[in-house]
Amino acid sequence: MLKPSMNSSYDHAREAADFLLSRTPHRPRIGIVLGSGLGDFASQVQDPATVPYSGTPHFPQSTVEGHSGRMVLGTIAGVPVAVMQGRVHAYEGYGMDQVTFPTRVLGLLGVQTLIVTNASGGIRPDLTNGMVVGISDHINLTGTNAALGPNEPRFAVQAGSGQRFFDMTAAYSSRLLGLAQKTASEQDWAMSTGVYLAVLGPSYETPAEIRAFRTLGADLVGMSTVHEVIVARHMGMEVLGLSLVTNAAAGVSNQSIDHAEVMETGVRVAERFSALLQAVVPRIAGGTTSA
Repeated sequence: MLKPSMNSSYDHAREAADFLLSRTPHRPRIGIVLGSGLGDFASQVQDPATVPYSGTPHFPQSTVEGHSGRMVLGTIAGVPVAVMQGRVHAYEGYGMDQVTFPTRVLGLLGVQTLIVTNASGGIRPDLTNGMVVGISDHINLTGTNAALGPNEPRFAVQAGSGQRFFDMTAAYSSRLLGLAQKTASEQDWAMSTGVYLAVLGPSYETPAEIRAFRTLGADLVGMSTVHEVIVARHMGMEVLGLSLVTNAAAGVSNQSIDHAEVMETGVRVAERFSALLQAVVPRIAGGTTSA
């Protein structure tokens, strides 16, 4: 699988973004990446234009169950959005430039805020199956970084972004996390927060690894998200991270871990997850409803 150079990556991302914009009158300001088991939220998008990744120039194709592989462009509560119904992962055989290509495209669509979601294992014992947790920070143990290679400043979507060396102190926006927690409280449930640790996968972690991750300060573990966030911050996007706990991490309980449980949990919490996103999107947009 050939990897494009950084310069051609920009040209390819620009071509993909222009293609998607030609399919909708809306100009998205918020992007949403739907993780494993959470793809049904895309059905809530109004006035949708649904474009398969397979029909979009240069887009990588998802091979994992629960990742439909479609971009849905439309509105939520009048706010223009771009919703990714599924993502690709490095464990599928993709390079990091391909894993983060859709994030680059979102930025070139005009997205200023990225809501990134995932399914995770709960390392902290109180983070139990079915909980939606706000990500406060992350630990990257995948062994690589999506910003490797020549720097391409044309990817900047905000003034001052697109730098070779960029700050990750506020990788996940405390402002957006506060909005999500306030929204959850108004819907009569409490949103916990936690640190998400990313591994390469595709094997699940061993109990010894989970003990090590706990010592490092991790509360959640998964196989995605961090590189999308790195690229989003390089481009200047503000990020809200939401993690659905689908199982106890290895060694936390005596149960085995399988992907079917991830999908079942997604179905079970779909209503709560959908209600949260539908309410928080217009709050993030600050009431802006123009397309």
